[in-house]
Amino acid sequence: MGNKKLVAYFSCGGDTGAVAKQLARAAQADIFQIKPKVPYTDADLDWRDKNSRTSVEMRTLERPEIAERVENMEEYSTVFVGFPIWWYLAPTIINGFLASYDFSGKTVVPFATSGGSELGKAAAVLKPLCSAETQWKDGKLINGDATIDDLRDWLKELGLE
Repeated sequence: MGNKKLVAYFSCGGDTGAVAKQLARAAQADIFQIKPKVPYTDADLDWRDKNSRTSVEMRTLERPEIAERVENMEEYSTVFVGFPIWWYLAPTIINGFLASYDFSGKTVVPFATSGGSELGKAAAVLKPLCSAETQWKDGKLINGDATIDDLRDWLKELGLE
């Protein structure tokens, strides 16, 4: 395992994707989009509908199947995992992503976007999905106004510049 970094992210509306691309530039990291095998429709994403796909997934903790895998995960020493906050948590596709790889010896750094929620207990729920040999760094809520310099400052705070 080298010193390579990966920014893996899930985004529906584009906000998390935009932040992930900025972070990948700031960290000089590769980027990977986490996509469900069956894409979400607008109706699936309607959080006001208790029977929408995302409402059901978040209530039952069902993990949607992921369309593609990171083929060379063993090459990365640091993996940033980005997602929008849903119901004060990470979407369950992130649970599935983390549970499908061995992060032993790697550093995992969560980041999230939100229209109004904080990072909440998202990291606390995600951490047990990885092995005890995974090093977790404090996550951050990053919204669209974060500049490359802001992100580089965060990377320095984490000791990952």
